[in-house]
Amino acid sequence: MSAKTDYYDILGISKGASADEIKKAYRKQALEWHPDRHKDEKEAAEKRFKEINEAYQILSNPQKRTAYDQYGAAGAQGFGGGGNPFAQGFGGQSGPFTYTYTTDGDGQNPFANMDFSDPFDIFESFFGGGNPFGRTQAKAIPRYSISIDFMEAAKGVSKEVDIGGKRRKIKIPAGIYEGARINFGDFTLSVNIKSDRLFERQDDDIYVNVGIPFSLAVLGGEIKVPTIDGELKIRIRQGTQSGTTMRLKERGVPHLHGRGKGDEYVRINVLIPEKLNRNQKSIVEEMQVEGL
Repeated sequence: MSAKTDYYDILGISKGASADEIKKAYRKQALEWHPDRHKDEKEAAEKRFKEINEAYQILSNPQKRTAYDQYGAAGAQGFGGGGNPFAQGFGGQSGPFTYTYTTDGDGQNPFANMDFSDPFDIFESFFGGGNPFGRTQAKAIPRYSISIDFMEAAKGVSKEVDIGGKRRKIKIPAGIYEGARINFGDFTLSVNIKSDRLFERQDDDIYVNVGIPFSLAVLGGEIKVPTIDGELKIRIRQGTQSGTTMRLKERGVPHLHGRGKGDEYVRINVLIPEKLNRNQKSIVEEMQVEGL
């Protein structure tokens, strides 16, 4: 990779990004640029995917990151391992995800025979998948899929499923992602999450729209808003504008690995009445005269 390459720019983060921000940005970019999601431009996607992994390998390592900040990409790549995220060999791991790949023998293109059969393979290491490279020689195990509700994904759930004619009880952890693949040893399970009529999710944050009366927006007061753990009372300030977004810290989805939760963002929509009685109309007209 060229010494002019900006690893921070590749991951879309600032130079002061924390380790958690780097990991989160890597996960987002890796999913977005997985070659199986860009079959029409696979060569370009593979190149971008490789750059993302190389950037993560450098920036996630404090020593390599320091060398990169001081001397650029050449300095970082010369610090214990080189710039190739797969330089550690078949047993290596270049980030928080595992990958399945084999070399093509000439060492020119490490992506030539990479297994992109599942665009969410990168989640497999989260669930104890073991050495991902062993699958090239090991006997293939059955793959199944399951659809679960939004809340089941957020809170975790136990399910009874039919696997090869046998009933099996499985546990899906809280915070599971759309498309994540869980390895249960003798079979793997791809998880699909149904959309929710109320909540939307991005990573571990959730978003919800809440409508409030015009009078409440003007005068202020309290309302109850939905969260994944039930209703929560919040304060509406006087003069709240439509479109105002309020952040509820750690009211989102539990982090799949590690402590804490994402946040909830409440978007306030001010509801304008379609019809007014005579008294209400008179009050609004007075406000109009006063320029309010």
